[in-house]
Amino acid sequence: MSYATTNPYTGETIKTFANATDTEVAQTLDKAHAMFDAWKDVSVADRVKVLQKAADLLRKNHTEYAKILTLEMGKVIGEAEGEVDLSAQILEYYVENAEKLLAPEKLPSKHPSYTDSWVEFVPQGILLAVEPWNFPYYQIVRIAAPQLAAGNVIILKHASNVPQCAAAFERLFREAGLPEGGFTNVYATRDQLKTIIEDPRVQGVALTGSEGAGAVVASQAGQALKKSTMELGGADAFVVLADADLDKAVQWAVTGRHWNAGQVCCSSKRIIVLDAIYDAFLAKYKAGVATLKAGDPMDPTTTLAPLSSQGAVDDLKAQVEKAVAHGAKVEAIGADVPTKGSFFRPVLLSNVAEDNPARYWEFFGPVSQVIRAKDEADAIRIANDSPFGLGGSVFTTNIKHGVEVAQKISTGMVYINHPTGVAADLPFGGVRRSGYGRELVGFGIKEFVNHKLIAVTDIDGAF
Repeated sequence: MSYATTNPYTGETIKTFANATDTEVAQTLDKAHAMFDAWKDVSVADRVKVLQKAADLLRKNHTEYAKILTLEMGKVIGEAEGEVDLSAQILEYYVENAEKLLAPEKLPSKHPSYTDSWVEFVPQGILLAVEPWNFPYYQIVRIAAPQLAAGNVIILKHASNVPQCAAAFERLFREAGLPEGGFTNVYATRDQLKTIIEDPRVQGVALTGSEGAGAVVASQAGQALKKSTMELGGADAFVVLADADLDKAVQWAVTGRHWNAGQVCCSSKRIIVLDAIYDAFLAKYKAGVATLKAGDPMDPTTTLAPLSSQGAVDDLKAQVEKAVAHGAKVEAIGADVPTKGSFFRPVLLSNVAEDNPARYWEFFGPVSQVIRAKDEADAIRIANDSPFGLGGSVFTTNIKHGVEVAQKISTGMVYINHPTGVAADLPFGGVRRSGYGRELVGFGIKEFVNHKLIAVTDIDGAF
């Protein structure tokens, strides 16, 4: 595994980073464990002071942090600024709510011997975070913020193409006052990951990434009897009902499919439109995609970023070719893209029959599927005909009915009149092959703590 910064816009390798040695990994574990022994006894109020300072530093230096995102994985600068701001918001969510979320919970008991009982939430130790490149800061902060607030400590193994993003967040927490060992970035190899997971001082692992990586890490965690959370991708349904505001639905479909160059687990990958408005929707959708401008992601006028690497381009092209080999049709619907850099011209994939294996794949890039549904029941059936279950959307002018449709879609999240999104104060997570466990907001802060029951009893004689 080679860690390197390669600019997706120019193809230039800017800097390489050596893999961690086994000695460095051992030292990282020792320092993290020593830090946990002290950090677990720090009050929640004092822990979140570090989070607030980190949020303040992100806001103060937002442009510098954003430029690292754009340099390493090609995110357009406006979206990079947005990710920095979202990361600060998540930190501040736990500043404001951690004490309340971690407060002991009283438990009633009708047994006469129990005079008082409650559950306390106790930190467990070192957690390993294995994170992807598509949202290099957000993916870190959604595990680090709640778990640092809860009293755990973090070892980060980030994607190999965003090493400077990983290092930047380690510096951020140190500058915010978190002592050494509280959050440590390590350029680990796959073999070293297994060593870290098996170390008895490590209590759990959180992974966001591919199904293949998730299967390996979840297996290793299971063999070591360690808790794990997984977020593994999706093929979100974007359902447009017959009474939808067509222009609004088209605008959000174009955005929902192409933000971050379509490299989003919860982007709108399957756009399902009722027959009555299908033709009008498709014509407007194609026109909208054609207005996207590919170019330098540092240029504020660029609206379509390059993919994260040339390898990502090659993989996506191969997927499309396999889909076509099984009977699908492909049509270029985006404007020309630069010949230099890791660009992929937006295409429409149609005629993907139910016996075409591509119907059940995740396309991680600007490949659109606009699917005609006979009626509402058919749209719900198509939405649920997927091995994934991360997010989804329903577009309608009848909100009450939109909620009723959303409740029939089997997925972790459904948004009404908006693509599946992320927010600092809403839970994020999926079902089936999209993973398990929620790493954000109140759901996430208790993922990796011990739920300790304490019961005060008044027992005289036999129980």
